[in-house]
Amino acid sequence: MKYILSLYLWTVGSLYFGFLCIVGILLTFLLSSEVLDIWIKRRLKFLFKLLHTRVQVEGDNKIKSGKTYLFMANHVSLFDIPLLGAYIPTFVRGVEAKNQFKWPLYGWVIRRLGNIPIERTNIHASIRSIRKTEKLLKEGRSMVILPEGHRTLDGNLRPFKKLPFFLAKKADVDIVPMGLSGLFHLKSKRSWLIRPTTLKIKFGDVIPIQKIRSMSVVELRDYTREKIQKLIERP
Repeated sequence: MKYILSLYLWTVGSLYFGFLCIVGILLTFLLSSEVLDIWIKRRLKFLFKLLHTRVQVEGDNKIKSGKTYLFMANHVSLFDIPLLGAYIPTFVRGVEAKNQFKWPLYGWVIRRLGNIPIERTNIHASIRSIRKTEKLLKEGRSMVILPEGHRTLDGNLRPFKKLPFFLAKKADVDIVPMGLSGLFHLKSKRSWLIRPTTLKIKFGDVIPIQKIRSMSVVELRDYTREKIQKLIERP
């Protein structure tokens, strides 16, 4: 039964998401980025309803409208990006693996939206991507980055990379730690099964610029990881 349900959810979810990507690409030529972002958030929220998955949000009132943030979360599932895109309550763009920009439809739409590709196996290319992200942050564009770099294989938080925290110090913006729970059950990296569940997004206390300035890159990395770890709920 679980295989039949998963096949059904993949079929319905893929058709809906593919349609969303096609319409989204067309709308990038017609609507401003801010107006389009509102439309995308609503449609991504509906995606999780199609997957029979409930989403609970906690702490989003900590995010101030008009302020620039660097959002950081744990990396669990294929559905991390749609979830963050739907529920981060401000206009935001992301840093994503370069290979995802080659995917049909999805790669085209994230490129049109202005997300930044990062080549994780090439340090020099990664630094160039981080500099582009820094420029956007300094221009007032909030960004989201997943500092583990790869999805978890066992549901546990992986070690964090240093580059995202080098970025945070260079861009001189507040960090918002986020904990994503339930996604490993919904769809883990080692399985293609989709299992409807309840997801939870917890926004932690903002790490202010003053705190970021007072720490080294390594100290900031470890401090942020600890904050995110505490926001993740164990099943």
